[in-house]
Amino acid sequence: MTVVVNFYLTKSFKVNLMQNEAKNNPYYSRTDRTAVNISNEEWKKILSPELYAVAREAATERAFTGKYNEFDELGEYFCAVCGNHLFRSTEKFSSSCGWPSFFEADKEGVYYKRDLTYGMDRVEVLCKRCDSHLGHVFDDGPKPTGLRYCMNSVSLEFVPDEHI
Repeated sequence: MTVVVNFYLTKSFKVNLMQNEAKNNPYYSRTDRTAVNISNEEWKKILSPELYAVAREAATERAFTGKYNEFDELGEYFCAVCGNHLFRSTEKFSSSCGWPSFFEADKEGVYYKRDLTYGMDRVEVLCKRCDSHLGHVFDDGPKPTGLRYCMNSVSLEFVPDEHI
């Protein structure tokens, strides 16, 4: 019984923490899909340094360190910057690459851009609402899409089904 209670409290704490962070961000909404055009100077005032570095400067969190890498609960994933819907947990899979991986994204939630940085030719995945960097997509994923959306945990916020 104690394990279940502690799990529940931890889960509730995560949801409350996320809601508190969203209160400090006037541009955060899980229902509004209208694009926001906010300067990086403004985002820097609102976002944590870690989230700002990944989302606005296209940094990458270290492999195997993200909170959603080995995370398996039912729910929805939203952009940590603006609240836009990105993924459903049933689209997540274990890729062993060190970052949370999905085989399909919300088509209304993301867009793509060619990324030629670091001498590589990749496809960057960005939030369609706030233009934040989420990660990259590769063509080595499982069926049915054959895609692997390799995302930075810090760019994601998870909401369990019972809180939606």
